[in-house]
Amino acid sequence: MQRPSFLLGFAAKKSSSLTHPPTHLLTHSPTLPLSHSPITSSRCSQFALYLPKAMTPPPPSALASAPTATPELDITLTKTQTKVNKSGGCGCSTTSDPTTEMSESLKARIENHPCYSEEAHHHYARMHVAVAPACNIQCNYCNRKYDCANESRPGVVSELLTPEEAAHKVMVVAGKIPQMTVLGIAGPGDPLANPEKTFRTFELVAEQAPDIKLCLSTNGLMLPDYVDRIKQLNIDHVTITINMVDPEIGVKIYPWVHYRRKRYRGLEGVKILHERQMEGLQALKEADILCKVNSVLIPGINDEHMPEVNKAIRARGAFLHNIMPLISAPEHGTYFGLNGQPGPTSKELKAVQDKCSGNMKLMRHCRQCRADAVGLLGEDRSQEFTKSKFMDMEPSYNLENRQNVHLGIAKFKAELEAAKARTAAQARLIANSPKILVAVASKGGGLVNQHFGHAKEFMIYEVDANSVAFVSHRKVGEYCQGGYGEEAMLANIIGTVKDCKAVLASKVGPCPTKQLEEVGLQVVEAYDVIETVARQFYDEHILPQ
Repeated sequence: MQRPSFLLGFAAKKSSSLTHPPTHLLTHSPTLPLSHSPITSSRCSQFALYLPKAMTPPPPSALASAPTATPELDITLTKTQTKVNKSGGCGCSTTSDPTTEMSESLKARIENHPCYSEEAHHHYARMHVAVAPACNIQCNYCNRKYDCANESRPGVVSELLTPEEAAHKVMVVAGKIPQMTVLGIAGPGDPLANPEKTFRTFELVAEQAPDIKLCLSTNGLMLPDYVDRIKQLNIDHVTITINMVDPEIGVKIYPWVHYRRKRYRGLEGVKILHERQMEGLQALKEADILCKVNSVLIPGINDEHMPEVNKAIRARGAFLHNIMPLISAPEHGTYFGLNGQPGPTSKELKAVQDKCSGNMKLMRHCRQCRADAVGLLGEDRSQEFTKSKFMDMEPSYNLENRQNVHLGIAKFKAELEAAKARTAAQARLIANSPKILVAVASKGGGLVNQHFGHAKEFMIYEVDANSVAFVSHRKVGEYCQGGYGEEAMLANIIGTVKDCKAVLASKVGPCPTKQLEEVGLQVVEAYDVIETVARQFYDEHILPQ
């Protein structure tokens, strides 16, 4: 098997017919020497920061020029972004798969946005600032909390910030995490129910950090009133939560709506909300602002209705649909949680997503972040940047340093794509081949590169003879607990991934290996591109030889 050029420096040994690096590369040191990198030593440490906090960076050749198998690259640094233009681009098409074709200009708008691009979420970070406490609707799945560090879900923050505090925090984080490319305001209430604080924060950040993308998430009730202001501030990405297009279904989700100084209950309020959401979505399209629609999947309420939601938002110009599971634990204090409303199983969620996948591009990598999240998706570093800490930090934002890091990411991504292309070229293209799922332990970078015992989530890929596609992520408790509670934790992990055929990780200990194999899960130890490892496993163990 040909290994990608950025992994050739690893002395590999065989394990389940696949390769992984020697033991010393499986440690969790945040950096490795990059002295042989073609870029200067002062930039090496900055590039190392692009990786997740505990991720081993790629070796020096990751920063080298892309191999000849890659399309010719024109990497351009501008004041606001790093552009990688590939020759032979294609435009949008309404007759082909909407998930695979888009114009080059649209690709440039999403290439480093970790929520709008599945590829980008392996490499780029985002942060949310909690400046919007008030909300103008009540959702049965929501309970806002302003001083909570323990829950990981929307509507929860550790502390509220003023716009000035938020801007200072952004400048601190942008210096310490230069791969952070997006600032979002998503609560803990609704940004457009707090317009002065929201827009003042964006103004302050735009003045000081022009390369950071601005993004907001809203329930849509007040969106039509602010589209012009959003456009004026160059906020290019807006998310609307739309859970229904039939108000009769909406009354089961929304008890009340507060609109124009009056509270409307029941069907009357839901009709107002629906009309305003559709009006706002259409206005975003006319203003050429990219819109992602979030929909919370609630079994027995809107699950069968979701294809209608998908069709309606596509007709009004939504770019991306994120169908995400209801979070309804009783301890969260929500109406649904306290009344026993279940969330969907992984199988139920995927089934609905698959029903909608032919109509428009779907987001399957959402982590349902806190309203003060910091870091890569799936990695929350918000407790490193609490107010008591970041207010004493001097901002170290440096545009040139950030661009250097982004250039390194672009080169790394180019080599990663070349490796994926080689893997795809080796596919046998067999019609109606069986589809399987594999669970991947990854710390980011598009690689199988995490120890099984340290995984807090598994990325789920669907594999057949023709393709390897990311379909979801599943959170788990960390197995390695220093000997305390590990049996129960392992049982939970096995239950979470038992529908998969294999677990792919950089290392798996003998005890979990034995128990995984006992329930029919094959263990693959590797340190390589996810698609490459998944493809070789499938070809060797699933396809007839």
